[in-house]
Amino acid sequence: MAFRRHTQTAQTAYHDLVSLLLDDAVSDLQGAPASRLINRKTYWYDRYRIGTRIHERYLGEETPDLLSRLENHNKLKEARALRRQERARIVRLLRSERFLGLDGATGSLLAALARTGTFRLGGTLVGTAAFRLYEGELGLRLSMDQLAMTNDIDIASFERLSLALNDKVEPSLQQVLGGFEFEPVTTLDRNKVWRWRQSTTQTMVEFLTPSFEDAEGIRNLPALGVSARSLHFMNYLIAEPVAAAGVYREGILVQIPRPERFAIHKLIVSSRRKDGPDSLKARKDLLQAELLIDVLAEDRPLDLEEAYHDAMSRGPRWRELITQSLTRSKAASQRIASLAPGG
Repeated sequence: MAFRRHTQTAQTAYHDLVSLLLDDAVSDLQGAPASRLINRKTYWYDRYRIGTRIHERYLGEETPDLLSRLENHNKLKEARALRRQERARIVRLLRSERFLGLDGATGSLLAALARTGTFRLGGTLVGTAAFRLYEGELGLRLSMDQLAMTNDIDIASFERLSLALNDKVEPSLQQVLGGFEFEPVTTLDRNKVWRWRQSTTQTMVEFLTPSFEDAEGIRNLPALGVSARSLHFMNYLIAEPVAAAGVYREGILVQIPRPERFAIHKLIVSSRRKDGPDSLKARKDLLQAELLIDVLAEDRPLDLEEAYHDAMSRGPRWRELITQSLTRSKAASQRIASLAPGG
């Protein structure tokens, strides 16, 4: 599959935008950074006092980048206004470079969700909304075609992480979605709402989580204050997500799956789709996988190879679904086969 590139100027500007947004994420500490060990991983919080109570605001899992920013948070705080101006300049540059970016409706909604802490508290943007953001991550020049178009927003998170964080979105996602005229789509259990539909456009917002059981049921995400539909194979997709910038106003900090995991997961999802109404979605899944595999085989072959072998090692059902999609896609199959001996 042929693909087009953004200029080196645009790619550099995009990654600068992500870096500035990450700086902002730790520039408004109200107290002192403090760490907590949860399930053998270190997580950092902004710990501060209000009256007699100690509050903790989740900042993120420990990484060298986060530690560096925490060490310099006072300097980052002083330069916050200048960073906002620079972010706005970069967004203008990216639009002049023909970045697809976010439309007003999607951008304003994602910005509102980000302000509540949705992505800070473990939410990962998935689906086509995430696919569009690989435009910046991989330097892809996307076009306004069906491959990159959607009004729906899917957000996934790990249930165990959501339980362990001891923090929650504010204001509630129900309030935020209600402000955009979204109404809950109720199920038999009215207390477990996992998707909302916008009354004016029929746009859907859905919350998902990995299923580690035989059944794909409905689980709770306490940090986000919503329920989520649990799905098999989702744990593979949202492990080790990467920071991304939504090109809208001064930029929106979100997180998305690693592109190599997204590509392989799309092979799985495409084969899981049923015939009939889902056949068009299955084709779209496969086309997205083909495009990402094509780019990654050229730019990040080792990452793609590792993601592929990781998925293939997880069991016969994984291998069956991936093989079915590769059988339907000669281009993706050839790219995967060319990665390394035995690939």
